[in-house]
Amino acid sequence: MRRFSLWLRGKPIVADSMLAAVLLLVDLLTIPGKQPSATYLILAVAVPIPVVWRRVYPRASAAALLAIVIIDTTLSYLTGKDLQPPALLAVGIMLYTLVAYVGRREGLLYLAVLVVDDVLAIRVLDEPVWAAVGFLGMYYALCWTLAEFLGARHAYDSEVAARLAVADYDRDRSAHEAVSLERTRIARELHDVVAHAVSVIIVQADGARYALRRDPDAAEQALNTISGTGREALRELRRTVALLRTEHAPEQLPQHGTAGLARVVDMMRSAGLPVELELTGRLDDVTPEVSLGMHRIVQEALTNTFRHAGPDPKAWVRVRRRDADVLVEVDDLGHAAEAAPAAPPGARNDIVGSGLGLVGMRERVAVLGGTLAAGRRPEGGWRVRATIPLDREAAE
Repeated sequence: MRRFSLWLRGKPIVADSMLAAVLLLVDLLTIPGKQPSATYLILAVAVPIPVVWRRVYPRASAAALLAIVIIDTTLSYLTGKDLQPPALLAVGIMLYTLVAYVGRREGLLYLAVLVVDDVLAIRVLDEPVWAAVGFLGMYYALCWTLAEFLGARHAYDSEVAARLAVADYDRDRSAHEAVSLERTRIARELHDVVAHAVSVIIVQADGARYALRRDPDAAEQALNTISGTGREALRELRRTVALLRTEHAPEQLPQHGTAGLARVVDMMRSAGLPVELELTGRLDDVTPEVSLGMHRIVQEALTNTFRHAGPDPKAWVRVRRRDADVLVEVDDLGHAAEAAPAAPPGARNDIVGSGLGLVGMRERVAVLGGTLAAGRRPEGGWRVRATIPLDREAAE
């Protein structure tokens, strides 16, 4: 049963179709005690239909049901007969849907029109005023209260899901940083030990070329071979170390582009951080290394804002492609840094501790041949500004 309930939760049209079928069945069960006209039968079938799409298209469904209710009241007035089927209880269901899934403003407008229609219907059908008003008032109040309760529950569930997504990203990012730091340490050790040994071999081989005189031609040829091989090994070592210091080999780097930036911003917005995104230029045409670099900078800067900018933060992300480079700016309007103790140069006050966020961004930008600056804005908050050259070789 629980599995079926979870399955229905992801298929609103199926669940609402079952609800509409119940309303239609109620109408059909009341027909034998009456002498229904064709108009009554048409209205009895028409009323449950908008309920099928009430959660997929709430505004359109509410408008359609409201039109049917007004037509019903009008026909009751013209014919002098009670043409209101029991399925008109769907108006309360639709009121609940608007308040819970759209907003209180739309719910109030819908309720106001319903009250006017109900007053006219009471007058037309000559029903007891206080009994009808009491029943409708209690019914609408119950639907509204239930919508407020479940709407708050849905909002809470959505916020928890969004924050869990950010927490998962934060955990993955921490693990990735630990791996990257270890790889950088290994690369540094390899460079210090192996590169030094290869350099000594080259120096000794060059010296022996001048010391050996017995067979100068053969000795020079052998030494040239040793020297060339050593230099080639040194170049390969440096190339390998450069790859270890980056996240992936260049040909395997993902092309995040503008779609990836939009996904990061949408995730932060859903977690409760207002973010404005401005993209300028052909950012999808840059190389994979540059694309990944600007993606990670925006990702890291927004995560730091979300975690450390204090109450009511707001962020602005601007990524602009210029003639020779890509400019990435992430500004936030936070307050936590203002009350924090002084921090060492290059570290944000409210992130004092590991400082891996800024360090990681600086290392990534340095690998790409760019520059990164981070610090307080004069008007308050924090700014991260990075320039990534489009042509790394030209920048070097």
